[in-house]
Order: sequence, then structure tokens, then C-alpha cells
Amino acid sequence: MIFDTDMFIWVQRGNTKAAELMERTRERYLSIQTYMELLQGAQKKTQHTIIKNFLTEYHFKVLPLTENIGHRASIYIEEYALASGVRSGDAIIAATAVENNMTLSSSNAKHFRIINELQFKPFTP
Repeated sequence: MIFDTDMFIWVQRGNTKAAELMERTRERYLSIQTYMELLQGAQKKTQHTIIKNFLTEYHFKVLPLTENIGHRASIYIEEYALASGVRSGDAIIAATAVENNMTLSSSNAKHFRIINELQFKPFTP
């Protein structure tokens, strides 16, 4: 399963449901977009270390941005941005899930439910 950026934020805020979902998931993935968003949200260099250690300790695998993912994400922007507010980061994350034939878990259903080929698992905090 691929986890959206918001899922990591829920864990950081102490949400036990989000943490339990991650713990129960055998194979844990995140897109390179989520990885960059997590690092960008850090306010100190030590937070980068905490993020990296968490991802390593829980065996998360970062999925790269490929040409196919970039192409699919641009199509999502063209098709869905006006109707649902899908932004480029969300489009890359969704395209990463679709291209890797994985389910995406997020509490941000508004931006993801509209994408028909996306296997989406909504999370309610």
C-alpha cells in the first residue's frame, strides 16, 4: 500500500488509527513526492533525521518518479484539476499508485476519489 503525505502527518500528531494501519500493512510504500513533502515540512535538520529513521525502521520503500508516472500525472491534472482541485503533488502520488498497481491510503478523499483507475482506501482519523 502507498501512503499519502497526510497519513504520516496523522502519525506525527499521535493518531493511533493511522499508526495502526501502517503497522498492520505488510508492504509499505510512499512516492518520491510524499518523501519530498515530508522533508520540506521539516523545520530543523534533526527532523529530517527523524523522518528518515522512521521510514527506515518501518521498512518503507520510496517509489521513484518515472516518465510514465509523470505522463499519467499530467493527464490527471488536465482531466481532474478543475473539477476536484487535484494539485500536481496529489496527481503524482495517485499516478505512482496506479502505475505500480497499488492501493493509496489517504484522508484526502476529495482529491483522489474522482480518479477512476485509482485503488483508493479512504482513511478517517
